[in-house]
Amino acid sequence: MSRDFLYNDIANAIASQIRTGVLKSGDKLPSVRVLCKDHGISMNTAKRVFLELEAQSLIDSKPQSGYFVSQSSYLKLPLPEVSRPSSVANDKEPDELVSKVYADMGNEGLTLFSISAPSGELLPLAKLKKEIVHATRELKDAGTAYEPLQGNLKLRRMIAVRSLVWGGDLQENDVITTNGAINAVSLCLMALGKPGDTVAMESPCYPGTLQLVVSLGFKVLELPTHPITGLALDALKQALPKINICLLVPNFNTPLGSCMPDEHKKEIVALLSAHDIPLIEDDVYGDLYFGTQRPKCCKSFDREGNVLYCSSVSKTLVPGYRVGWVAPGKHKEKLLKLKLIHSISSASIIQESVANFLKTGKYENHLRQLRRTLQDNYQHYIHAIAEYFPEGTKISRPQGGLSIWVEFSKRMDTRKLYDLAIKQQISIAPGRMFTLQDQFENCMRLCIGLSWSAEIKFKLKQLGNLAKMMLAD
Repeated sequence: MSRDFLYNDIANAIASQIRTGVLKSGDKLPSVRVLCKDHGISMNTAKRVFLELEAQSLIDSKPQSGYFVSQSSYLKLPLPEVSRPSSVANDKEPDELVSKVYADMGNEGLTLFSISAPSGELLPLAKLKKEIVHATRELKDAGTAYEPLQGNLKLRRMIAVRSLVWGGDLQENDVITTNGAINAVSLCLMALGKPGDTVAMESPCYPGTLQLVVSLGFKVLELPTHPITGLALDALKQALPKINICLLVPNFNTPLGSCMPDEHKKEIVALLSAHDIPLIEDDVYGDLYFGTQRPKCCKSFDREGNVLYCSSVSKTLVPGYRVGWVAPGKHKEKLLKLKLIHSISSASIIQESVANFLKTGKYENHLRQLRRTLQDNYQHYIHAIAEYFPEGTKISRPQGGLSIWVEFSKRMDTRKLYDLAIKQQISIAPGRMFTLQDQFENCMRLCIGLSWSAEIKFKLKQLGNLAKMMLAD
């Protein structure tokens, strides 16, 4: 019996029990290990069973607890379609729309569902302030001197230590610090390509990355992406002759929140290495998993130095500090040269304070709480969307991260919905922002990084009512 047949057969059997009421809302399912033992299957096959059931909105994962049958309201919300972008590379971006939405950032009078970052209420601000003071006292010359070009040694050491969690096995000398992850990605692109080259990316994709790639003179080839398992492997294989660089967010990408299975990551790394196509991996959301274990990265399977691993603490700890890093593999010298040209040094005090926060264990304690909060927020959002949004609304099933992708009827224009919502002091991110093509006009991204409250629930109700009104016209 093939592995594909096995996982489909097991998933279908469990799905049938849920739909017929044998398994009821809230019931706990067997663990991955129990499923392996009972059916004689591998861990990866068992995980695919649960991914398939999540894709059908039948089960949910809870941190430290396992998998449970979804509440009935979840079952009303189908999964968005797999994206179907054009196979022609593009370099035209929706400048006006992106600028309008991001102009809302920092406006305290707005409910910012549009900005994918945790709110200050979810961050350990008092502890971070103390680390700044401590770093000023501890550093030579109070942190006024330039850092070494490669970055703060303590921070690089802590990044290397933490890489063991996802199978990275990095050494401190493998890491270069940067001014946030977007700066890391920018350095990678400049080191690897030239204007006119084609970069393959998921579709939909983070607007800031799209803008960066286009601003450097590259073309973007958007590839079909599944809302649960991420980039479509077959599409990537077909695109290989057209591309020069691959830029992916395998773990909980925004806006879909998809997480690529480990076997897909391994296959992609081997495939791109065989064709000498470098892979830039953006892993800013990897620590925000909702399950019991942090997912591996593509870098976990890199044996040739072909994966340039980028990350930061902007989505997990403190957006404004702009602390990021890159493990560029065999391209390290190129990136060091570019960093010298473009920034010379990173901020000494900031890097030292983040390094201390990681070293003392405060970061891991913070992450545990943040993950629980985001998981709870996700469930609150789903209940609110099921109750208040138009019938037929589809939503993604993020397994981590900060975003939910909402898909309305084809008659919806979320740019117009944005204009109506902003009058109610609500900012959303219309789907057209997340592509260079004419698609996703009926979609939007909602950030789940806001502290849940009666006010947030009311704002979602207002948003749902506006959507119903638009579709009724």
